[in-house]
Amino acid sequence: AEAPISLAIRLMLQKKISGLPVVDAAGNLVGVVTEGDFLRRAETGTQFAPPRWLEFLMGPGPLARDYVKAHGRKVSEVMTRDAKTVDEDTQLNDVVALMERNHIKRVPVLRGKKLVGIVSRANLLRALVSYLHPASAPANGDATIREAILRELNNE
Repeated sequence: AEAPISLAIRLMLQKKISGLPVVDAAGNLVGVVTEGDFLRRAETGTQFAPPRWLEFLMGPGPLARDYVKAHGRKVSEVMTRDAKTVDEDTQLNDVVALMERNHIKRVPVLRGKKLVGIVSRANLLRALVSYLHPASAPANGDATIREAILRELNNE
């Protein structure tokens, strides 16, 4: 959580992933940081600029949070703290329903408070490809998975 945002961004770009779990020293999940958390940034001129009248209606709290998120330098300042999670025994159907209901792309998997994994949309696509083509395990990488699914759809 105390890492600089530049480290999180660099890691997401290098690993070609769109989000990261944020854990404390004991391995407990404290949040999730995603590409979406970096959309409205002061550096790119995309920060939220509410009309003056809205400031009076909303009060200082939400506007202060938006300001910190747009100008924050530490992961803890931009991450989503109330991440939706599942435990390791959660049925896949329930994981998918949670993703759909909350419009999220990844769900941290916990054992108690400790992070033990993440289920992402890409994982679901990998499982689908494995089901469609059990003889050939899919290669790693989102691009490869997308290509395999497109090939499958074009063959139908």
